[in-house]
Amino acid sequence: MMKECEFTRKIRTEKGNEIMKKFEDMAKSHKRALEKMKRFVIEQQRKNPKATGELTTLLNAILTAVKAVSSSVRKAGIQKLFGIEGTVNVQGEDVKKLDVLANELFINMIKSSYSAAMLISEENENVIEIDPDKQGKYIIAFDPLDGSSNIDCLVSIGSIFAIYRKPVDGPVNRQHGLVKGRDIVTAGYALYGSATMLVLALGDETGVNGFMLDPSIGEFILTDPNLRIPTRGKIYSINEGYESQWDPAVKEYVHEKKYPKSNKPYGARYVGSMVADVHRTIKYGGIFLYPATQSSPNGKLRLLYEGNPMAFIVENAGGRTFNGKTSILDTETKNLHQRCPVFLGSDEDVKDIEELYKKHNLC
Repeated sequence: MMKECEFTRKIRTEKGNEIMKKFEDMAKSHKRALEKMKRFVIEQQRKNPKATGELTTLLNAILTAVKAVSSSVRKAGIQKLFGIEGTVNVQGEDVKKLDVLANELFINMIKSSYSAAMLISEENENVIEIDPDKQGKYIIAFDPLDGSSNIDCLVSIGSIFAIYRKPVDGPVNRQHGLVKGRDIVTAGYALYGSATMLVLALGDETGVNGFMLDPSIGEFILTDPNLRIPTRGKIYSINEGYESQWDPAVKEYVHEKKYPKSNKPYGARYVGSMVADVHRTIKYGGIFLYPATQSSPNGKLRLLYEGNPMAFIVENAGGRTFNGKTSILDTETKNLHQRCPVFLGSDEDVKDIEELYKKHNLC
């Protein structure tokens, strides 16, 4: 056997050292990112001298629920969680097996945090009350599994939540659940796609931040700090199957985007899962539209746990929102499962649809 020459040994050693250095740099970078994630919410809490830590506790409970739902989504086919559970929810929609599991996970995790005064879920007709001795400072509204009609075909789905200030100091009742969009303290969504992404808006100078779940360590890593929506985009997102039921303003808007005088049409993208469509809009700009139609004159999306939280996130990311009259966050809340039209995205794109509503005397 030939002896390894000095030159070859030197090359092999140098190459090995180079590879090891790359791994060490990656490990250090990963550790720094992990430390940021663990401390992110706590650091924001410390900046507020009046903070009690209750919001941090609540967010940790929600993060635990998101991790559990993410795991269940990835194993749904194997664990036979696809398919219809056999009941219909308050929205008149068939309840999926995974809907039920996700709802239970969110309810149990949030209740155990002792930070919530009341829970409002898409899957429950009435508010979920908390024992007076276990009540916290916040009202939480959530859609445990948005886009669940897409579960069986493996399209991206998500979870949406909003944390509202409790309107009174004492115990709360059902009427106190009619909170306003401007009372949101924190809102976020989780996207269960090729990876699990959590996007969080704390409503302060931190803006909107994205965290990706590292399944190898079970932690969310800060990967998208300070997300900002471009001032104008090149994509519109709407279900064009309902075009015949749109009002004149929406019809004209979509026609202008498809057949512009500049001969540079917008691209059309529509997943059918609000979390996926809004996340893309935040990343790349453009507009997401879910208008009122003849069959749904008040809109289709729910205000407390879909419209408001997404509007809060978008506006904190520098975007704009509209409900056909005003900002979504200024919509008057009249009932727990109230619906509303939704237009949100890049500032200039949303202004365009607002101008058309004024032109057609619709607002």
